[in-house]
Amino acid sequence: MRHPDPENPDLPLATLLAEWPGLATVFWERRMLCPGCPIAPFHTVADVCTEYGLNETEFRAALMQAIRSA
Repeated sequence: MRHPDPENPDLPLATLLAEWPGLATVFWERRMLCPGCPIAPFHTVADVCTEYGLNETEFRAALMQAIRSA
């Protein structure tokens, strides 16, 4: 089975975290409560970067690094 594209801007966080559960650490290191949040099926990486005031490019790079390291 093929993984979804983690760089897809429309990918819901719930799908991202279901495919790569280890990414929860990337969120927790930044004090983000997204893993386990009931809104995760409706938010994207862009949404949470806006909510938490994070640089989206840097956050996506951290996510991709964690995926490659898994």
